[in-house]
Amino acid sequence: MSKKTPILHADDIQQKIIRMAYQILEDNYTEKELVIVGIRDNGLVLAHHLQRAITDIQTMHITMLSLVIDKINPLQRTISLSEEYDLSGKVVLLTDDVANTGKTMFYALQPILRYTPKKVQAVVLVDRQHKLFPVTPDYVGLSLSTTLQEHIEVKFDKKGKGTAYLR
Repeated sequence: MSKKTPILHADDIQQKIIRMAYQILEDNYTEKELVIVGIRDNGLVLAHHLQRAITDIQTMHITMLSLVIDKINPLQRTISLSEEYDLSGKVVLLTDDVANTGKTMFYALQPILRYTPKKVQAVVLVDRQHKLFPVTPDYVGLSLSTTLQEHIEVKFDKKGKGTAYLR
């Protein structure tokens, strides 16, 4: 088993989430509602942290949805949102823990684009910058250049505190 090196501790992750929340609010200050779509599992945990951070800064209506996708074989199973919700005219924040090639985000856009959202913005905690698909995150906690053999793993405990590891 390869060695895990912590690259973000719980306090670092919280600080990055707060910074991203401020950036999101600055870019969307005229909006009355944001829709945060968390890619299950860790993307959804991050989405809930982001929701709390945004509402701690400014009172705003936030709708939370989760998206289920098979990250290895996204076309093998249905990609689905947790509930039917009209995203037309809404600002959608698609949230995941790590962006590697852009593949997960690319396929996760499928159920969102059935509607006509006002805009879709991608939010990730760690961006590895190995893009093979045309999806670049709008909000990034940490950009990290890695080799293709290295992996980023984010673990959240039951209390929601996280650590990001490089292995």
